[in-house]
Amino acid sequence: MSGFGVKRLKTDILILGSGGAGLFAALHAHQADPKLSITIAVKGLLGKCGCTRMVQGGYNAALAAEDSVERHFMDTIEGGKWLPDQDLAWTLVNVAVERIRELENELGCFFDRNPDGTLHQKAFAGQTFDRTVHKGDLTGIEIINRLAEQVWACGIGRLEEHRALEFIRSRDGGALAGVLMMDIRSGEFVFVQAQAVLLATGGGPTMYKYHTPSGDKTCDGMAMALRAGLLLRDMEMVQFHPTGLLAGSGTRMTGTVLEEGLRGSGGYLLNGAKDRFMSRYDAKGERATRDIVSRAIYAEMNAGRTTPNGGVFISMSHLGPERVRKEFKGMVERCADCGFDLAGGLVEVVPTAHYMMGGVVFNGDCTTGLPGLFVAGEDSGGVHGANRLGGNGVANSTVFGGIAGDFMPGWVRRNGSFHEPDAATVENAVACATAPFRKPAGDLNAIRERLYDAMWDDVGIIRDAASLRRADGALDELEARLDATGVGASNLAFNLTWHDWLNLKSLLLVSKAIRASAVAREDSRGAHYRSDFPDTRDLANSHYICVTWRDGRFEIAMRPVQFTRVKPGETLLKETAAASAVME
Repeated sequence: MSGFGVKRLKTDILILGSGGAGLFAALHAHQADPKLSITIAVKGLLGKCGCTRMVQGGYNAALAAEDSVERHFMDTIEGGKWLPDQDLAWTLVNVAVERIRELENELGCFFDRNPDGTLHQKAFAGQTFDRTVHKGDLTGIEIINRLAEQVWACGIGRLEEHRALEFIRSRDGGALAGVLMMDIRSGEFVFVQAQAVLLATGGGPTMYKYHTPSGDKTCDGMAMALRAGLLLRDMEMVQFHPTGLLAGSGTRMTGTVLEEGLRGSGGYLLNGAKDRFMSRYDAKGERATRDIVSRAIYAEMNAGRTTPNGGVFISMSHLGPERVRKEFKGMVERCADCGFDLAGGLVEVVPTAHYMMGGVVFNGDCTTGLPGLFVAGEDSGGVHGANRLGGNGVANSTVFGGIAGDFMPGWVRRNGSFHEPDAATVENAVACATAPFRKPAGDLNAIRERLYDAMWDDVGIIRDAASLRRADGALDELEARLDATGVGASNLAFNLTWHDWLNLKSLLLVSKAIRASAVAREDSRGAHYRSDFPDTRDLANSHYICVTWRDGRFEIAMRPVQFTRVKPGETLLKETAAASAVME
């Protein structure tokens, strides 16, 4: 297919990513039709990478008698500032109840329990009920370990240490033919022909100075979707977790999440003068939603009321060191590794880029605008709107990953076909990926650091028209610098400098999409705060932002939110509605 040579593989269903969405999809697809060949492709090692594994907090599900799916739904819609797709959110809260039972009873997850044997559910910010199921503060490891065991037992195919590079359309352009990939171990290009492909690579906003995902999470899936001409929504909505560990610039531990359960259980946030400050910003104090707490911390930082490393403190000692060590064992140990005493002292924290609410526009069956391409998890957009509730992320991945797995085999039987790829597209993708070998070596780290600063300062927690204009120029400059920068060595195998270049290529395109969407939204909603448009505009006429990448530029469209189940000012909660009627 090109001068570099491209190996060919074939599978009925190709799943990109091995987090909660990818693994659930593989298992459900195998159950639906064991005769189909299913292959999971992952940038690292199955069960050892991805964002789901890093989940500390837990999984939201309305299990208690006093709770309800309607209540979970209203929390999700109100937390998302009335921007979520209500049908997708309704699916989330309903299927989450089924999925948590499946995780326990079929996959063997051990979650924490109350003395009476019921599942323990802890408090997370922004919710009106304590509904977060967990295993201490290591919930993601428990879920991924059990899922990976089942995938291995089923004999599902694996392409480990394979990087997805480009979606390849059929010769007529009307459907997806497969995915061009690279075997990281050899540098060999591989075209995987598939009847159906699930995009489940996760997001990973690692273009910000402080970020929670590991460095291999670089928005590759979203970048591929943009280059394929797909429609993405809500890209301005980047969630900052309020409490990322701030251990200084000399360690990659900086940015690591200290989970929301700390504040949910009663932890205090203190500024550099050791004053508790959250009550000045919101009546809910430390249990306000993530966007509010992040902006409050950012305001304290800008006012100079900071800790030695420039953030704020989180304090847990008033709850009793023994309780903290028992309930948050993983975080206590992680902080101790960096010289902090979470149980008995103060730990420095900073808001850290954590999750992307935006992503590919998709339907309830996980289909997209490109026939043959499905999407689930953080690569998808519409479930969370302007703000994701803590505990709804892993629920989103497993709920829609399972749905994709249920639906893809039937779709393959009805509509599937092995399309021949467009050879010119494959050759062009290989040429783009190998471009840095034709350029003189340069300083990729300097480009990365400049990207960190540009996104944190100008497209971060607080934005305005001037900062977004500055970012436009900075991102264009960085893209030009990257395109002129090579990687030096000719060896393709395990060439980490090459992968740094490819990572930056993805991050720059997605950063531009974030900036373009942020320019278009001239009000403040959830994670998107414009200091020049600080008010939330008329909720009843809410619109979401869509972006498409065509001919080297972004096309922006505003689409009205469809209030299919509840309108602003209304509620699905019968007791709340009844109380309002009495008052009237």
